[in-house]
Amino acid sequence: MSDHRHEHGPGPEHGGGGQAGHSHSVLADADRRWLGIALALITTFLAGEVVVGIIAQSLALISDAAHMLTDAVSIVLALIAMRLSARPARGGFTYGLKRAEILSAQANGLTLLLLGAWLAYEGVRRLIDPPEVEGGLVLVTALAGIVVNIAAAWCISKANRSSLNIEGAYQHILNDLFAFIGTAIAGLIVVLTGFARADAVATLVVVALMFKSGYGLLHESGRVFLEAAPADVDPDALGDQLVVQPSVVEVHDLHVWQITSGESALSAHVLVEPGGGCHAVRRDLEGLLQHDYGITHTTLQVDHAPNPVLQVALSGGASHEVSHCEESHGPVHRDGPHKH
Repeated sequence: MSDHRHEHGPGPEHGGGGQAGHSHSVLADADRRWLGIALALITTFLAGEVVVGIIAQSLALISDAAHMLTDAVSIVLALIAMRLSARPARGGFTYGLKRAEILSAQANGLTLLLLGAWLAYEGVRRLIDPPEVEGGLVLVTALAGIVVNIAAAWCISKANRSSLNIEGAYQHILNDLFAFIGTAIAGLIVVLTGFARADAVATLVVVALMFKSGYGLLHESGRVFLEAAPADVDPDALGDQLVVQPSVVEVHDLHVWQITSGESALSAHVLVEPGGGCHAVRRDLEGLLQHDYGITHTTLQVDHAPNPVLQVALSGGASHEVSHCEESHGPVHRDGPHKH
């Protein structure tokens, strides 16, 4: 007996009508408004910062502006991705375009790494042969940048940070804030001591932050594309928890992955003991997954266990002795010791 649930109807998951759909739309509009305000603050300031950086011959200011440019791009991509991911699933895109934000996160991470590599080269070159730097201009501009980044970070903190894009933009702006603090210190050192290499040192600090952010975005978005389990879910522990539920004999072909940030899915083949209620077991397992793991998009195939599998499960035999499916993906979970 197989049990496959396929629901169509209003609700927050499917963007249906009613109050839930209206609330989701209002929240999305609010997110776009806060992101738009942060984008306006960042783009206005970075344009002025580039001009001042060229006049002051400060690579630290130009690197800060480059970092802010990637923040602006990430916000633009996040806004575009929010529009695309809101489109309903149709045609060949059975999940809709929810992973558009993951694509933009990868593009943003790659841009950070490429810009960081160029700035690292320039920073080392200026350490060897430092130009004259207008420390006063660097200091004043960096202090203004601190104020702008605090305001932009506050705006984005008001948006839904469960999105990989929005959280990434928020973390980037925090990195910018720390970078501007370092640049301000470098400007003060140049003003007080004339040590021009402080500007290049500050640049390399910014580069380190860019590499850290870029790697983080590529790593997290890469996990989503490779359909790895969410970082906070241990599939083996989850399978062990499912198989000890009443009437459950075996769980195999267990897959858990992220459709997009903040939205996970799970599928599994569940065998129950003869006389066990497949429908009741499915409902209980779905309730457990929603309550303990926050997974609401589930596909559970529930069947009665054939006698050979049941005998092995009851005797505590090794899972490789009898397999219900010819090519089961991943470990076979039974109540008792088994390989993971």
